[in-house]
Amino acid sequence: MKLYYSPGACSLSPHIALKEAGVPFDLVKVDLKAKTLEDGSDYKNVNPKGQVPALGMDNGEVLTEGPVIVQMIADKVPGKNLVPPNGTTERYREQEWLNFVSTELHKNFSPLFNPAIPDDVKTFFRDRIMGKFTYINDALAGKDYLMGKQFTVVDGYLYTMLRWADGMKMDLASLANVAAYKNRVGARPKVQEALAAEGLMKAS
Repeated sequence: MKLYYSPGACSLSPHIALKEAGVPFDLVKVDLKAKTLEDGSDYKNVNPKGQVPALGMDNGEVLTEGPVIVQMIADKVPGKNLVPPNGTTERYREQEWLNFVSTELHKNFSPLFNPAIPDDVKTFFRDRIMGKFTYINDALAGKDYLMGKQFTVVDGYLYTMLRWADGMKMDLASLANVAAYKNRVGARPKVQEALAAEGLMKAS
């Protein structure tokens, strides 16, 4: 498999999932502005959407959309418990969280990356995002991870959004559960491996 990624982008989520799953894969870096690969070829020939992540599968097909990719990765290694089993209520809860992170967090961040959007509009979205993190903080009470004691692929996705919040200088200090969760996920060895591979580890 090949993971098409850009450092620190939402492709970090499936990168973490692949590391946690322990399945072999190659990393292919994408220049999102130029829509090119490192060899200069047109990334849109891989993914016409021009976005990351994309996952080149062993059968030659390409799968896009992060929440779908991470579930497919997890289903390849059921023994790792990276998602609950298909057909269970817990699996639908996992999908509920994936949908929440995708629509209520990920897409609300998008305007903050757009230099053409006025500051007052960005303030609106920052406040909106903080409201979502407050909800998550309450949901994490008494839990190690979103689904309880078990790390699942949605945790890699939420962790990526928390890194974005850091990059936007959002103050999450008052959200104790979220802060502890971010440290917990970030300390996982496979998460550390993904960060290092993308050049995202802070120099000590």
